[in-house]
Amino acid sequence: MRVTGFGGLFFKSADPKRLYEWYEKHLGIKYEKWGTSFKWADDPQAGEGQTAWAIFPENTKHFEPSKASFMMNFRVEGLKDLLAKMRADGAQVDDKYEESEYGNFGWVMDPDGNRIELWEPPAQK
Repeated sequence: MRVTGFGGLFFKSADPKRLYEWYEKHLGIKYEKWGTSFKWADDPQAGEGQTAWAIFPENTKHFEPSKASFMMNFRVEGLKDLLAKMRADGAQVDDKYEESEYGNFGWVMDPDGNRIELWEPPAQK
């Protein structure tokens, strides 16, 4: 027996409804009473898709300015446009933007102070 993939992320909020609404407004994540589900089959890069799982040292600065002990990562399309829209809508968007062989990365904070990494994978060949 072994782990075959990443099943989900669950976390607490003092106001789950407000936080669900923020995620829907800024990231387009629709939700049901229980949350949401992402199906790999719906992803345009499903054939090359992957889910990252990593443990960082407890003194990492990678999650700052969040005080949370976790960081979420979402795959996105049109990252630069998404970050610009979020900035215009008043979301807390990090000035840092990274382009690499693994794709492009941007970071935002949700209203509860959780850091979110947004990842646009490299275009498929």
